[in-house]
Amino acid sequence: MGHRDIPVLETKRLVLRSPQPEDYPDFKATFASYRSRFMGGPLNAYETWMLYAAEIGHWEIRGFGMWMVHLRETGDTVGMAGGWFPAKWPEREIAWIIWPDQAGKGYALEATDRVRRHLYRDRGWTTAVSYIDPKNLDSIRLAERLGCTKDNDAPTIDGSDAVYRHPSLDDLSGQVGHGVDMEIAHYQDPLFKPKGWAID
Repeated sequence: MGHRDIPVLETKRLVLRSPQPEDYPDFKATFASYRSRFMGGPLNAYETWMLYAAEIGHWEIRGFGMWMVHLRETGDTVGMAGGWFPAKWPEREIAWIIWPDQAGKGYALEATDRVRRHLYRDRGWTTAVSYIDPKNLDSIRLAERLGCTKDNDAPTIDGSDAVYRHPSLDDLSGQVGHGVDMEIAHYQDPLFKPKGWAID
């Protein structure tokens, strides 16, 4: 399966597509920024280019990889989410990154949940992990919101990362998945939209 065969995944707010040359500037800016500090960054221009080439090449080698996450309404990219399994990784990983100016809007939760269900249902994955720097509290919280649990017995990449195990497809069919669905639905259409100015 080559990168030209990458399926398009959709949610209510998002469209996930293959990485394209026009997506590179946002990727470069993010990995040159402080936001990438838990993913090996900040990177210089050469390192960023090589990583982006690896994102595309991963699809050719593994048959899966990272999608670019686009807003359905505007087509703008807001980040990436997908499967990741480079050499020496102990297990297949589900990973994500959101551009700095798009954080806090639930895009990572929505995109990663869609990716995970695709990998389980359409690619036959039965388990997956996310390798997270213990100091990356935002990603740890997101992993927990996705229903992941810390797996202290799983091998790590280099001994310094925490391993969060994703729930199985059966678990996502039950209470865990229902909770994720409810939170995503709130971001898509908030149940409470305050009006006016706060006076307290």
